[in-house]
Amino acid sequence: MTDREPTPDKAAEPSGVDLARVALRAAKEAARARGDAAQQKKQARRGGLRSGARADGRDPMALGAAINRLITERGWETPAAVGGVMGRWPQIVGEDVAKHCEPEKYDEDERVLFVRCDSTAWATNLRLLAPTLVARLNEDLGHGAVRVIKVNGPSGPARHYGPLRAPGSTGPGDTYG
Repeated sequence: MTDREPTPDKAAEPSGVDLARVALRAAKEAARARGDAAQQKKQARRGGLRSGARADGRDPMALGAAINRLITERGWETPAAVGGVMGRWPQIVGEDVAKHCEPEKYDEDERVLFVRCDSTAWATNLRLLAPTLVARLNEDLGHGAVRVIKVNGPSGPARHYGPLRAPGSTGPGDTYG
């Protein structure tokens, strides 16, 4: 062996040019970080951050994503799902039943679905089908979303007796009560 062969320790050490490159890269990154911070301060003074050409957290959300986020944040999952059921009522109960019975409202606290039928015969039929419909709705919405279906028969026309009425009057029965 000669004295001029490099030892393994000296071969792994970076030379002066390599050290200069590393120092230059570190200085550029530090300058970029300072520039980003200064730019954010300047934008904040001008009235807030503005979105640029690239996507970031400040960009507007898609409408569907914004609605889903709002529903989740407010805890409206069950009422929204029941609203979807009301839109799909003919597929859930069948075309024949849907022609004569339609959902009116949903009470979230009591978990009751109110349904109005166009005749007393259909109201009776739907009362007999109610346990089956509750099971089918809970399959679709999740267990316990609907506990009871309250079936209402047809509502009669408003009673208007005589040509003259007092303002706020509900008819002839309000005189004695």
